[in-house]
Amino acid sequence: MTLKQKMMLLGLFLMPAISNAQVSANVGMVSDYIYRGIFQEASSAFAGIDYEDESGFYVGTWAADVGDGLETDLYFGMGGELTDGVSWGAGYTGYYYTDGWDDTYHELNLGLGAGDFSFDVALGKYDTSPKTQDYTFTSLGYDFGNGLAASFGAFGGDFKGEVVEVGYGHDFNGLDLSVTFIMVSDDLKVYDGDAKASGAPTNAIVFGISRSFALGE
Repeated sequence: MTLKQKMMLLGLFLMPAISNAQVSANVGMVSDYIYRGIFQEASSAFAGIDYEDESGFYVGTWAADVGDGLETDLYFGMGGELTDGVSWGAGYTGYYYTDGWDDTYHELNLGLGAGDFSFDVALGKYDTSPKTQDYTFTSLGYDFGNGLAASFGAFGGDFKGEVVEVGYGHDFNGLDLSVTFIMVSDDLKVYDGDAKASGAPTNAIVFGISRSFALGE
């Protein structure tokens, strides 16, 4: 069993011990898995499990099909409110891959929310050879209400490029349906590599369907 598979199972092993806490799970699929404007895989399925307690501490794992391998994310952190309408968050995210699909990413994640605005910064390290790369990703988002939201994000450091996303989500009989318009800069398109050459989208419209539900109740 690989490290990534073990981490996927970690949440299931913890469930009996924290069944009285806030444990939730999610499953879904997207027409194209595009993360921060970079194409990962077409028709990708995903699933995750999360735990959060009243102190604001959270921990979770999330996995997605990336075609020739599996991406598994492990994350934890803290969050809360500074004042009425102003929130904060700080945590860690690790991105791990099976079958040599990609190398490992480590991120320190910082976030601040004020009303309908959100501001997030990821300080990352890409453990690739022959040289480790450092990068940042900064994003500003706005929630228009009624399921409509938009964001602008930009890479810095050893990565370059910008991405704009405009999305709409709707709850239909317990299913979360979404459509997202993704527009990326020419600098960011170069990271698509073989995906771009094979006709996979750079600018794209992505459709998604998912379901979230509470566990241990």
